[in-house]
Amino acid sequence: MFFRGQIIGKYKILATIGSGGFGTVYLAEDIWIDKKVALKVPHKQGVDFGELLREPRLLATLNHPNIVAILTAEKQDNIFFIVMEFVPGETLEAIIAREGALDLPLALDYTCQICNAVDYAHRHGVLHRDLRPSNMLVAERGLLKVADFGTSRFLEIAAHGTTVIGSPPYMAPEQFRGQAVFASDLYSLGVTMYQMLTGVMPYDSPAPADFDRLMRGELLSAPRRKNPKIPKAINDIVLKAMAPEIHARYQRASEIVDDVLAAGGSAGRRGARQGSTADGPSGDVQEMQARVKAREAPQPRFCWHCRKPLHARSDRCPFCGEAQ
Repeated sequence: MFFRGQIIGKYKILATIGSGGFGTVYLAEDIWIDKKVALKVPHKQGVDFGELLREPRLLATLNHPNIVAILTAEKQDNIFFIVMEFVPGETLEAIIAREGALDLPLALDYTCQICNAVDYAHRHGVLHRDLRPSNMLVAERGLLKVADFGTSRFLEIAAHGTTVIGSPPYMAPEQFRGQAVFASDLYSLGVTMYQMLTGVMPYDSPAPADFDRLMRGELLSAPRRKNPKIPKAINDIVLKAMAPEIHARYQRASEIVDDVLAAGGSAGRRGARQGSTADGPSGDVQEMQARVKAREAPQPRFCWHCRKPLHARSDRCPFCGEAQ
């Protein structure tokens, strides 16, 4: 729809980033402020303008360091597009394709970051419904951001989606019936964990004839069978996330983070037989825990008197002079 060098309003098109079922994404430059941005142009343009605005309005409610931010929505030359944060880096899909199975601390670091994004979105009533490594961008210093929450729907009244949206290899069984729920995203997250830890998919894209076997869990084999280096506790987390029955699955992404961190104890006992200390987690899990802690954003501080923002280590307000 756009071509390289084209000027759309204040945006100059630099390249095509990618295209999917919902639209094409372009790398562009905001020539007013010399800043690179990503423009997402929906394939469907001939629909009600209010309907087109539903996605950016939805995304505007999400403000989290692990979610690709939306900046604005515009209509230029009768073409509607969404202006998003540009994340320099590569997709998690490309990393797995190049590296195969990721080192355990790195895979768990990415898992926790994805969980943080999904948990935040779920607490704001937003279902993704298409979580997969190609929708996850890894930027500098290993910061992971989840993209394409726009394929989700805002859960205002109904407790589940009714449209079949997703990528079959990552879809939970209930999604094939158009009944996506919050735990459906956690199933997709489990498939992504499986892929990071083993370098391969847990099974081929299910055919219609495979649906009953998918519901019975017969298509899934434990990730440890494909990578024996995976600790049993982590193996069990993946299997629980991918349980075919919704009630047997994790219900919140934060629960996965809790179990990943708690797995450090069992990994430590396992590592003791390999020369690690029995009292603490193994080096791999210690490294992962350090990564997670380093990514915890400090809570903003405000002056008790004038309510203006304070530096993280300030003991006196620079605006009103009050001691804190």
